[in-house]
Amino acid sequence: MAEVEPTQSAADLPMVHSVLFVQPAFIGDVILFTGLLETWHHAWPHAAIDVWVRKGNERLFDGHPFVREVRVWDKSTSRYAHLLREVKAVRAARYDAVINPHRHASSGLLTACSGAAIRVGFKSNPWSFAFTRRLRHELEGGRHEVERNHELIAPWCPKRVAPRLHPEAEAPTEWAGAIVLAPASQWFTKQWPAEKWVALIASLARSRPDVPVVLMGGPTDDALLHSIRQRAAVHPRLHRTSSRSSLAEAIAIVAQAGSVVSNDSAPLHLASACNRPAVALFCSTVPAFGFGPLSDRSVVIETEEALACRPCGAHGHKKCPEGHFLCGRSIDVDRVRDAVLAQLR
Repeated sequence: MAEVEPTQSAADLPMVHSVLFVQPAFIGDVILFTGLLETWHHAWPHAAIDVWVRKGNERLFDGHPFVREVRVWDKSTSRYAHLLREVKAVRAARYDAVINPHRHASSGLLTACSGAAIRVGFKSNPWSFAFTRRLRHELEGGRHEVERNHELIAPWCPKRVAPRLHPEAEAPTEWAGAIVLAPASQWFTKQWPAEKWVALIASLARSRPDVPVVLMGGPTDDALLHSIRQRAAVHPRLHRTSSRSSLAEAIAIVAQAGSVVSNDSAPLHLASACNRPAVALFCSTVPAFGFGPLSDRSVVIETEEALACRPCGAHGHKKCPEGHFLCGRSIDVDRVRDAVLAQLR
């Protein structure tokens, strides 16, 4: 049972006129955090909902049907000066509630100094002593991050709603039903080796040459995607997204995919939010940390070897601590291919 100190019930909030949801983490965390918005809107449809995210993630909310305003924290220049300006702006907005699943001091300061009567977050946030409701964030127990986040607002929103995105853009029609491959990750030990992706594409070319394959990644993934595409040029319908592609375009591509193959990273959560079939590859991390797929049709594939070193951390590493990276290298290409083909039937 999660520890809660101190708490408020729905009776303490007869009317919620405005609420700010705070999540300045990376894109995958923001995608999962959208479940809070869906849940709150379901329970309080007339409340004004704003969000506060780091610069670059605001595009997730383009055209969102019930998010009123997206506040953006630009961490690239004058990071703390901008944060203090944001604190002042949030105080001036006079929110009734601020909900913060982020566990770092920056968002904690904003929440603590917001002036909102309801200030909710996890106890591990350094500013949680100033919150009106705080819970432990525990990786143990196998609960999904969406469940952990929902506990923050459970007194006011008893029914949990899944994360969801509302894409405006349209993907190329020739990519409808495509197999979307997302081979990159911020962390080396979360990333299935590049040669495995090349072998998977070759195997798919033999099994289903009629189905387009789309390599997806962000601007920092250009070198990896270029290398994989050059080495896997055998596929007759192999494409890759442009480094200039917008986030909205990426969402649109995933939203019509026949299968999404991803490491334990943001594209997996995109598939969950769009409820598309997903094949989730877990190398150094494990689904029990709470970041597995949520799609109605999904499968997790991880090494079948009993490795004493796995998991080696909750967030991955820049290199394998043991030097062998067996957790990634031992995931069989044929298992991944068969899972993808099963989702296309």
